[in-house]
Amino acid sequence: MEDYIANYPATFYIVIANVIVSLGALYLYPKLIEAGYLKPYRTVRENTWYELITSGFLHANLGHLFVNMFTLYFFGPVMERVLGSGYFSGLYLTGLIVAGIPSVIKFKDDPNYATLGASGAVGSVLFAFIFLFPMEKIYLMLIPIPIPAFVFAIFYLIYSMYASKQERGKINHEAHIAGALWGIVYLVIFVPNTIDHFLTVFGLV
Repeated sequence: MEDYIANYPATFYIVIANVIVSLGALYLYPKLIEAGYLKPYRTVRENTWYELITSGFLHANLGHLFVNMFTLYFFGPVMERVLGSGYFSGLYLTGLIVAGIPSVIKFKDDPNYATLGASGAVGSVLFAFIFLFPMEKIYLMLIPIPIPAFVFAIFYLIYSMYASKQERGKINHEAHIAGALWGIVYLVIFVPNTIDHFLTVFGLV
């Protein structure tokens, strides 16, 4: 654990912050969830734009928290090693903000809509990984065969766009899509030689 903290401090502290805040809100101070939710109706009328960040450190239940932090725990260190702690922290925090914007736009007139969770930011980290290592194999729970990362990305986006149009359930598919795409955009804009690396992987340069 000491090596993990020393080598991947940003990932470690982001995971710890999520766990502490989420568990505290779930079991010690539930009012924190109400205050930290992203509620687009409230956000645009009361200028509570901090909700784009606070909502990302809150989770609906233990399962929700576990899936997000499990994914971040394994993919975060890879991206932090590649990008450095500064660029990695920027990727995660901007991912939180960008992932929430489509929800604000779509649900700004719905007083009953609220969302929370780190899925958008975690999606940014995951898709940044996929963009840099598209041929790496990804293993999914309940599917015991490796899936090429770029294949997973394609099906993930197709499903998320389809599910978003159905408007059923409590999953924020808009945040998933925005966060995933931002992971790629962030690399292209802020990280030098990203495009060259991607083209090289596919033998295009």
